[in-house]
Amino acid sequence: MHLDKVDKALLARLQEDASLSLADLAESVNLTTTPCWKRLKRLEESGVLRKRVALLDPAILGLSFTAFVHIKTSDHSEDWYQRFVDAVTPFDEVMECYRMAGEYDYMMKVQVADMPAFDLFYKKLVNSIDGLTNVTSTFAMEPLKYTTALPLV
Repeated sequence: MHLDKVDKALLARLQEDASLSLADLAESVNLTTTPCWKRLKRLEESGVLRKRVALLDPAILGLSFTAFVHIKTSDHSEDWYQRFVDAVTPFDEVMECYRMAGEYDYMMKVQVADMPAFDLFYKKLVNSIDGLTNVTSTFAMEPLKYTTALPLV
C-alpha cells in the first residue's frame, strides 16, 4: 500500500497518542474531520492500522522482570511448529515470540514480576512442549530503549 505524507503524519500522531479525538487528529495534519476519518478507515481496512491500544508501565504493575528465552528443537516439522505455536500462544507472560534464523530456532520475550515468577513460567513452558533440545534464558538488567513506534520513512 502506498502511503503519502499525510497518511504517514496521521500514523505518526497515532503512534504518539492514539487517544486523540478525530478533530484533534485532523487538525494536527491539516485536514477536516471527514477526509481524516476516510483516511483512517482506509488505513484500518488495508491492515496498516491494526488496532489502537494503551501502553502500560510494567514496573508500576509489578512486572519489571524481562527475560529473553532462546529455544532449539530437533523437530522442524510443520506439525511440531503448530503444536509449539499452540502451546506458546496462551501464555500471557510471552510478550513476543519469533521463529529465528541462526543459532536458535525460536526466541521469546517474557515479562513477569521476578525470578520466582519466571521459574514458574519456565517450568510450565518446558512441561507443555515436547521436543525442546535447548532452552536458554537471558535477563534484562535495564531497558535502554523501548518503543512501539515504527519508523515511517
